Amino acid sequence: MIKRKKGFLTIVILAFVILFSAGQTLNFDLSQIIKNINLTETASEKNPAAGRISKPAKPVIYGISTDSLEIVEGKVERGESISTILEAYNITPTIVFNLAQKAKEVFNVRNIQSGKNYFLLHAQDSAQTAQYFIYEPNEVEYIIYDLRGDLQVTHHKREVKVVERELAGEINGSLYESVLAAGGTAQLVNTLADIYAWRLNLNRVQPGDKFKIIFEEKQVNGNTIGYGNLKAAFFEHEGQPLYAISFDQGNGSGYFDQDGKSLKKAFLKEPLEFTRISSRFNLNRFHPVQKRYKAHLGTDFAAPRGTPIRSVGEGVVVDAAYNSGNGNFVKIKHNKTFTTQYLHMSKFAKGIRKGQHVSQGQTIGYVGSTGLASGPHLCYRLWKNGQQVDALKVKLPLADPIKKKYKAAFLATKHTIVKQIEAIEIKPVQPEILASGKVGSNDKN
Repeated sequence: MIKRKKGFLTIVILAFVILFSAGQTLNFDLSQIIKNINLTETASEKNPAAGRISKPAKPVIYGISTDSLEIVEGKVERGESISTILEAYNITPTIVFNLAQKAKEVFNVRNIQSGKNYFLLHAQDSAQTAQYFIYEPNEVEYIIYDLRGDLQVTHHKREVKVVERELAGEINGSLYESVLAAGGTAQLVNTLADIYAWRLNLNRVQPGDKFKIIFEEKQVNGNTIGYGNLKAAFFEHEGQPLYAISFDQGNGSGYFDQDGKSLKKAFLKEPLEFTRISSRFNLNRFHPVQKRYKAHLGTDFAAPRGTPIRSVGEGVVVDAAYNSGNGNFVKIKHNKTFTTQYLHMSKFAKGIRKGQHVSQGQTIGYVGSTGLASGPHLCYRLWKNGQQVDALKVKLPLADPIKKKYKAAFLATKHTIVKQIEAIEIKPVQPEILASGKVGSNDKN
């Protein structure tokens, strides 16, 4: 036994000497090897997963883990319904009916429209049974239809981030082209046109004129979805500056120049955005439908069917009805002096009825061709002191300037705005960029 132990000990010593000699020859650090082995063992004890290869996690969309699901992305096709979409994924009409009943108080499945985005999550098997249907009515909202078990319908909203933006440019071509070339959009052009309509003819801006805008941009997940308040604007036309400063005198924000004068009249200049006049006020016009000469006591604005029609001023609806000549029409009394009427609508806006109060710029209906009309257009009429007048020639009242009690607050706001506007740098756009037609962007910095 003792001999066996001595023999074993001799073998161990010889093995150690051999290893030590090899380590010296190959420049190994035996102590470091032992240390690394110990560290690896310790790490393995603390973290059983150490040393394993991790597989990338499958995505989580709309808060739903898809590790056992397949994702189908699509757009609702014309004539398609939730029933026809789900039918291809093993969802029976009975289930769709029960789902529709639960959805009524959240988001009615009948309101699903063509062209809108949806996601469908189905099981990873041969049946491909749908588990979830997610519908996006707009960029902010989404509806989750949970098709499992008892069925659930939930309404969700994404966070909307409001970011202040600045935009500046020099006129080189039209205002529309120049704003788009600077990184703006048609919506910003429309807003500028509304603000400056009474003080500056934007169709006559000239090369070399300059503009600067400070506005709010609404974003969802970094994508622009629209605009909030336009804080201020600046035009330099023929060397003369004209500011538009947003300020609230207690009855909603309005725009005022650097002297505190309102940029708006008490009425909007036109009841439609960006359109053309197809027929003017004329006491002896040839009627295109009746084929005879008769007075045309209004102004016709040609526009695509469905274009929103806005009230040119604050007032009360005195009539919202249909007759064979005017078609669907709305008549609004604004004050003791002025009344307006809007004819040939395809339909009224929601809530527009006799006795309803409306604000300036509020949508009251949509362009159509009802009544005696040869095509989609709006016939706009204006009464002054009970007599119909030419809306394009009548002198309309100015809105209120800055009131005395708000003057100090306005001057403080003006001081801040002027400094900010002056600090905005204008980067000229090369003429060849405009000529190429490659203008516009997603309106992001």
